[in-house]
Amino acid sequence: MSIKTISEALHEALRGEMLRDPRVFTIGEECGFNGLYGVSTDLEKEFGSKRVIATPISEAGFVGMSVGAAMRGMRPVAELMYIDFIGVCMDQIINQAAKMCYMTGGQIGVPMVLRLPMGSGRRNAGQHSQNLESLLTHIPGLKVVAPITPYDAKGMLTAAIRDEDPVVMLEHKLCYNIQGEVPEGDYTVPFGQAAVRREGTDVTLIGWSRQVLNELEAAETLEKEGISAEVVDIRSLVPLDFETIAASVTKTGRALVAQECVNRGGYGGEISAQISENLFDRLKAPVMRIGAKNIVPPFAHTLEDAFFPNTADIVSAVREMMKKEAAVCG
Repeated sequence: MSIKTISEALHEALRGEMLRDPRVFTIGEECGFNGLYGVSTDLEKEFGSKRVIATPISEAGFVGMSVGAAMRGMRPVAELMYIDFIGVCMDQIINQAAKMCYMTGGQIGVPMVLRLPMGSGRRNAGQHSQNLESLLTHIPGLKVVAPITPYDAKGMLTAAIRDEDPVVMLEHKLCYNIQGEVPEGDYTVPFGQAAVRREGTDVTLIGWSRQVLNELEAAETLEKEGISAEVVDIRSLVPLDFETIAASVTKTGRALVAQECVNRGGYGGEISAQISENLFDRLKAPVMRIGAKNIVPPFAHTLEDAFFPNTADIVSAVREMMKKEAAVCG
């Protein structure tokens, strides 16, 4: 084991797969210049410009190229500078990458990875601060994962590159420097397996990406108030490990889903619906969900801080849940 950041763990996974499999290459804006977040640092020096391809600002072009290369047996890893830019290559993602296996009766696959930095907190304003995972989880044919530890980052990117289907890697921009233990050798983290980050008995906090960190902080605060919170990091949005969620909610009887995407139409609503549909008789209180405000991400730091949910919002929501239950029981 060694201590690495998420950025370093992603770099290690990408480099390891490029060494292992000559079909793997990475492409995107600034890839040949170490990338905006340092994941491709020095890879061009080692593998050359044919496997580390710095492109113009043309997401439709290089994502489309990745789809075609994957169809021909290559293993592209395409990196957008911001998730917001999927808007200009949605046809390539939705109608080509996600549909090709089905449209050809399984004869042609698209084994590509789309790395998408996302999230607020860097004062990047409305066009560079969004969480758009809900758009992508709605598309059959795509796998969508969101690691929040260096261990998961390396293992999930390795698994994504080896997967036969198109995989979207969601990477929060504020979390690239998070440190943690990472094995030196080769390993993968399977998709469709959630991780219980903290055990608890009174309420289940469910999240992914940066909200998991906020939930862990909230759990510490709630513990001082006598409320035991269990934290479930789903980490794989599609496929979703509902079994782990169900086991936790069955134990605690209460569930709160925290998401950084805009609350209206967010993926947290899907999780909340599944809990309500399948575990209604196990619930002691209605499922709650919190997310970003239904507005464009603000630029001003004070407004941006109020835009997305934080630790205090999670704590407040749990307190409200407990009060509602007490009122009903009373």
